Amino acid sequence: MPIRQLPEDLINRIAAGEVVERPASVVKELVENSIDAGARRITITTANGGMDLIRITDDGHGMDREDLLLSVERHATSKLSADDLDDIRTLGFRGEALASIGSVSRLSVASRPAHAETGLAVIVDNGRRTGPMPQAMNRGTVIEMRDLFAQVPARRKFLKSARSETAAITDVVKRLAMANPEIHFILEGSDRMMSNWPAITGEGALAARLGQVMGADFVDNAVPLAMARHGVVVAGMAGLPTYTRANSLSQFYFVNGRSVRDKVLVGAIRAAYADYVFRDRFPVVALYVAIDPAEVDVNVHPAKAELRFQDQGAIRGAVIRAIGVALAAAGFKASNSVAEDILGAFTAPEMAPAPEPIGYTPTLAPPRPASYSYAPTTAPLNLDRSPSRFSGFTEPSARVEAVPEMPEIVDYPLGTARAQMFDNYIIAQNDTGLLLVDQHAAHERLVYERFKAQLASGPVASQAQLIPIVIELPEEDCTLLEEAAPELEKFGLYLDRFGPRAVAVRETPALLGNSDINGLVRDLADGLAEWESAAALTDRMEAIIGRMACHGSVRSGRRLRVDEMNALLRDMEATPHSGQCIHGRPTYVELKKGDIERLFGRSR
Repeated sequence: MPIRQLPEDLINRIAAGEVVERPASVVKELVENSIDAGARRITITTANGGMDLIRITDDGHGMDREDLLLSVERHATSKLSADDLDDIRTLGFRGEALASIGSVSRLSVASRPAHAETGLAVIVDNGRRTGPMPQAMNRGTVIEMRDLFAQVPARRKFLKSARSETAAITDVVKRLAMANPEIHFILEGSDRMMSNWPAITGEGALAARLGQVMGADFVDNAVPLAMARHGVVVAGMAGLPTYTRANSLSQFYFVNGRSVRDKVLVGAIRAAYADYVFRDRFPVVALYVAIDPAEVDVNVHPAKAELRFQDQGAIRGAVIRAIGVALAAAGFKASNSVAEDILGAFTAPEMAPAPEPIGYTPTLAPPRPASYSYAPTTAPLNLDRSPSRFSGFTEPSARVEAVPEMPEIVDYPLGTARAQMFDNYIIAQNDTGLLLVDQHAAHERLVYERFKAQLASGPVASQAQLIPIVIELPEEDCTLLEEAAPELEKFGLYLDRFGPRAVAVRETPALLGNSDINGLVRDLADGLAEWESAAALTDRMEAIIGRMACHGSVRSGRRLRVDEMNALLRDMEATPHSGQCIHGRPTYVELKKGDIERLFGRSR
């Protein structure tokens, strides 16, 4: 077949296949044009998931006759200065959007600049242009697209349902609104409930816009990001480790004001939360990165949804550092969503009367004697405190001879210990409510953070065993431990081979105290078998100290004295990330006084 020049309409339809993937792609391109035009109010109207109608109305600068005619031509743009693709500071710089959209739909573009008395409109009907013609309108631009892919049925049949396309448009507009809090966005149409996000300026504008779009619950359970490092500025908000989702759909990434999908940023988020979140849970994050435009290539994808960083390591390091500092500043704070889940688990007793037994005949109670009167008795009540009824609850006063005077509750955010329940949960009270603390999970985090601090300054301090602890293991496990022994010494664990089926532990980490060394060594052997190489120990540092912290923490089932419980609470207040254990579970739950009153129907 000989080579031939393709006709102009076919070239435009091929370009449309790159730019116009679905109605949401149209919305993205058109709204980005409005943002670049300086609009401060943008209204998006849709019908049938955008397949029948998409209308974008803005109050931007508008276009005169010459610009209006050029706007629907291919590769015509006002947003690329000096033909420099290495210094892109706008969103819609390609100049293909309107021409591509007009080749696969009926497109109307009407615009009026501030100095003009009336507007002008041009129509592009599946590649055929008519106009311009006069149009009565306010300053700005109105772009209306109807019947997307009506003349290209092969493309239209691959679109999803109207409901799915509507949701995709909502997601696009949400991201654009999150990136531009100073712009008023309105999303409306016959296929949806209206969304209205008024413009916000000044200090706290970003957090307020995130509250509008993502909900106030996210802002209440997130920490602000603010970091400048190696020419990279990181801002936004990161959810607390106990505030997570089952998928990554609530993670939003913006680079120089552009919503993107980038594996470097995704990997940085995963690494930043590695110590705090379950592997099958995803933190909620709105991440904003600002970088010199010359250091990033946004022209690697037709829809500009992906990009390429020149220095990926600098970006990754800045993001991890920013999130790490923010989470450390949050200290022991945990998400309030945990308390909401707990409240939902409480149920009120059924108030229906008990069924009467068969053959029961009600009788009136005998009247009281006239001389009957009530007088309080000074004799102690004979409450049944047998273990069969209260085996899970012990009062501190029952386990200590003298309870020291309680300090002022208001002085401590995590309150003062009042009791221990089920030999694992500390009940504490502060000036605003009640707290339930998981003693094992909390102490596990404390030991883990101390391990990390010691490792940062050198090998972990160890304590020698008066008599080496001999642990019998399968021969293959002994071999793995013997190979890993030099690396394990960094963690304060010194062991030697002791025959073919045993190892002798000579020194243990001082932080662990009198812990279950036997269980720890067996657990490490299992980990080495899973990691397949002793050389992987350095890369698995967090996993190793996590296993050590688990075995060195206060175990469930251990009764604590009042001073021990209070000491644990004070350590939690002074330790970063103590609001969740190393497995991502919350270490404490706080119920406000109002929550408790609501449980009993006392709230108004």
